[in-house]
Amino acid sequence: MNIIVTNNPMVREKRPARHEIEFHDTDCLGVFLAVRDKVHLGHELLTHPLSGSVKPGETPYKTVVLKGDKGALDLNSLSLIEKSIQTCEKLKASVMKKDWGERVLADFQLIDYTLIFG
Repeated sequence: MNIIVTNNPMVREKRPARHEIEFHDTDCLGVFLAVRDKVHLGHELLTHPLSGSVKPGETPYKTVVLKGDKGALDLNSLSLIEKSIQTCEKLKASVMKKDWGERVLADFQLIDYTLIFG
């Protein structure tokens, strides 16, 4: 069973049964930090943290999928998540609690969901 780490309520509600969900009420950076913790425990990234053309500074939602089985520390996964954290930190100021309406937030949730589940 794969692990989904997300802050997207739509992913939490509609996720396929074959996945374990780890929901975090946080921003994109918080999701990436939780993913890094999982990578340190031996989980491997199955999706790129910066997938799609929507940057962390342009959306409040992010979902990342990891292998459920633990193995040795995957250095490629660690490198990807560390670079993603750096990118997110650089762009974070641009997403600081904007006053998006419910429709816009729903659109952001759908974009993130579609990137993972098609």
